[in-house]
Amino acid sequence: MASNELFNVPVHAIKSHRGGSIICTTPAPQVYVLTWTSPPDNRLTAAFNTALITALDIIEFGHAPGVVITTSSISKFYSNGLDLQLALSSPGFFENSLYPLFRRFLTYSMPTIALINGHAFAAGLMLAMHHDYRVFTGAKGYLCINELEFGAPLMPPMSSIFRIKAAPHVYRNMVLEARRFDAKAALEAGLVDAIGGMDAALGLIQERALVKKGTTGAYGMLKAEMYRESVALLDAKGRDVANIPDWQEAEKKRRAVGAKRFQEYEKAKDDKAKL
Repeated sequence: MASNELFNVPVHAIKSHRGGSIICTTPAPQVYVLTWTSPPDNRLTAAFNTALITALDIIEFGHAPGVVITTSSISKFYSNGLDLQLALSSPGFFENSLYPLFRRFLTYSMPTIALINGHAFAAGLMLAMHHDYRVFTGAKGYLCINELEFGAPLMPPMSSIFRIKAAPHVYRNMVLEARRFDAKAALEAGLVDAIGGMDAALGLIQERALVKKGTTGAYGMLKAEMYRESVALLDAKGRDVANIPDWQEAEKKRRAVGAKRFQEYEKAKDDKAKL
C-alpha cells in the first residue's frame, strides 16, 4: 500500500460490468482524492454508486474535514454515464441509487472538486456538476449531455442542476444540440473553474482556502438551501418520482393522439377534394 493511501472501497461486479475499486489518497493535508477504476468507462451502476457513497461516508465520519477530489485512473473517461438498459431494468435504481449519489455530492459537508481527466458524458457530467468545483485536465475528452443522440429524456432531477449552474444559452446548447465542450470551451461557458491536472486542483484549493470551509459544520446545510430545488427533486419518492418509462409512455400517447388527428385532417381534406 502506498504511504498516502487511506482506504480502498471495492466496486462489486454487476451484470456485464466487472467491477473495480475506489482508492482514497492524500496528496496534501486534509485533501482526499477518490480515484475510481471501473472498466471500461466508469459507468454509474448501482454497485459503483454504493461504493462512492461509502467512500464519502468514510471521509466525512472517519477523517478531519477538508476537500474531496474525484477523478479516474482510466485516462479516456471520467465517467461515460449510465448503462441505460441496466438502469431501466433495475427497479428503484434512480430514486434509490443514482439520485441519492447526486444529492450526497450536492449537499456534502465539505468542498468537492471533480478533476475531469477524460470524457464526462450524460450522467457522468451530471455527477461532475453536483460537485462544487470542476477542473478539466484538457488533454483529452469532452463534456456532453448527449441524451438527444440516443433518444432519452432528461428527468427533472437530472436537468435541474444545469438550470441552476449553467447559463441559459449554455444549457440550451448542451441539451438541444448535444454540444461537446472541450476544456477551453467548457471554461469559457463557465462549466469548469480551471484547466489543468492535480496541480491545478490543489492550486484552486489553496487560492480559495477550501480546506477550512467545512470545519464549522455549516457547509452542507448552506448548499442544501442554495440548491433546494434540486434537493427536493432528488429526494422525491413514490408517485412523485419522475422516471424515464413514464415519460416515454406519455410521449407515446401524445404521438398517437397527434397521428390520429393528422389522419383525420388528411381524410377530411380528401373528402373535401372529392366534392
